[in-house]
Amino acid sequence: MTTPEDRPRARTVSSREAYRNPWMVIREDVIERPHPDGTPRPGMYGVVMKPHAAVVVPFDGEVVHLVGQHRYPIDRWSWEFPQGAHHEPGADEDHEAIARGELREETGFDAGDLRRLGELAFAPGMSDQLFTAWLATDLRPGPVAPDAEEEGMLRHRTVTPGELDELVLGGGVVDSATVATWSLARRFVVGG
Repeated sequence: MTTPEDRPRARTVSSREAYRNPWMVIREDVIERPHPDGTPRPGMYGVVMKPHAAVVVPFDGEVVHLVGQHRYPIDRWSWEFPQGAHHEPGADEDHEAIARGELREETGFDAGDLRRLGELAFAPGMSDQLFTAWLATDLRPGPVAPDAEEEGMLRHRTVTPGELDELVLGGGVVDSATVATWSLARRFVVGG
């Protein structure tokens, strides 16, 4: 899909770091929005800055592996595909290494085959974080090694592709990155 040449675009007037922790930076920008009468309209934008991430569909030929955990921001249980980012400087450059690392940490699996499905944005209206969607097959089991923040919090579940479709359509999967990644992976898992 092409981008229209006359697309409206906000202009950054100034930018400052409003908050930082080990997982994110929140940047506050003063902006000018274009207006049809030609007069720029002042505004403000908060941007959550996070490193590139991976979302991985582990499929063993029969079932899909999900990871579940309580998600604090929404105070809800969430079944998801393994996902995450590496937060060390420069660690987001090798997207395949991120995918393999997240798969191993959250499921214990190593993938003999890792197919890149595409690149998506988690929440482009508030964050700059992109992720690469992957399909992992030829799974080889190993020990689960979650990050310290996730230790003791993760649960594992296997579902058939049909059961996953039912979970998604019935609201049993609320993680948008999992739903979007499944939409890209499904044709390779189910066919068609």
